[in-house]
Amino acid sequence: MNCENKINFCNRCLYSTYHPLGLILDDEGICSGCRIHEEKDKLDWTDRFEKLKKIIKQYRSKNSNNYDCIVPVSGGSDSYFIVDVVKNRLGMNPLLVSYNKYWNTETGIWNLANLRTIFDCDILFQNVNPKSVKKIVGNTLSEFGSIYWHCIAGQTVFPVQTSVLNKIPLIIWGAHQGIEQVGMFSHESEVEMTRRYRKDHDLMGKEADDLVTIFNNLREEDIFQYRYPSDFDLNNVGVRGIYLSNFIRWDPISQHEEMIKKYKFRTKKFDRTFDCYDYVDCHNYMEIHDILKLFKHGYSKVTDHVCREIRHGRINRAQGIYLVNHYEQGEVKGLNQFASWIGTNSNSLKWIMNTHRNKLYWKEKDFREWSFKGMSKKLNENNSEKIVFDNIESLQNFHDFDKNNYIIFGKGYP
Repeated sequence: MNCENKINFCNRCLYSTYHPLGLILDDEGICSGCRIHEEKDKLDWTDRFEKLKKIIKQYRSKNSNNYDCIVPVSGGSDSYFIVDVVKNRLGMNPLLVSYNKYWNTETGIWNLANLRTIFDCDILFQNVNPKSVKKIVGNTLSEFGSIYWHCIAGQTVFPVQTSVLNKIPLIIWGAHQGIEQVGMFSHESEVEMTRRYRKDHDLMGKEADDLVTIFNNLREEDIFQYRYPSDFDLNNVGVRGIYLSNFIRWDPISQHEEMIKKYKFRTKKFDRTFDCYDYVDCHNYMEIHDILKLFKHGYSKVTDHVCREIRHGRINRAQGIYLVNHYEQGEVKGLNQFASWIGTNSNSLKWIMNTHRNKLYWKEKDFREWSFKGMSKKLNENNSEKIVFDNIESLQNFHDFDKNNYIIFGKGYP
């Protein structure tokens, strides 16, 4: 049987049953992600926030000089909103932690410096040996088509390591990806951080020690900083990671617009999506990482953004189809720079990337010439409806100082 015949789409958003996190369709053809999203308009969020207050009460330090919790942050995504909630609405004293991905933009460096200044928080940075990072990226790219494994691994393990080391049990995260995208759990389940979810979904089934084999150049000294603490250490400290999205009605666009107004959060234009708020701190996420996602899964980040906006009622399905078709094949920037950084050339990089094209979505017509038959090609373009970008995100704060150069580490802005 042709496996393409098994691909079914949600009748509301644009996700299919081939979503890598897994989703199901009900009898009305509506996906689990859309159904769980409906909870956002049904739950009593005032009551849920009061429940959050009760949860965090036990973690308040009796000594005002100590930290109450740990909050992972970056120069993009939801960091401003999370810290604003933790510090100003919950009255907690957080220790901020940030993993250095080494592909930082100046926008991201400014945002992070501004964040720790305006919120007056202490912050710890993790800087793994860049030689080890390059070796890891080269291997994860070759083996399973990911340049972002080290970023996700570092961002999800450094807060836990810091929690164990400093005996600060509570870690406060923002949104749970599995809930937001595919409705993996109900908000009322109040699912928390787990080692298993991190490995199975965040890390694509690969823990740090799984990367080291006799067939590559990775060694113990390259990967030890990405190891998750032992169950004994976790239990000894009582480490607990909660997600704010289970207690606050999560809406990234409205949250970012609020942060622009209150704290001057800076945004960034991308060629491959209309969203100018997400991942503004990284040169490669919306470029090389995103095209690899299209190669492997047949859709890219703009589909995630579109599905989110459909669910929030800011666009309809026809407008979503238009946006995907408009942005999905956008120019990928930074290939030469990334190739140089990793120690190869652009032709070799493209060859490695092409080995990860999923034959379900791509067909090689000639040498290095490919035709795309991914998810968007299975949707009816005649049903699309043009929409103006500014109708979705009406508030931006662009600064055109970003160059293509990676900022290895930024000391900050005064």
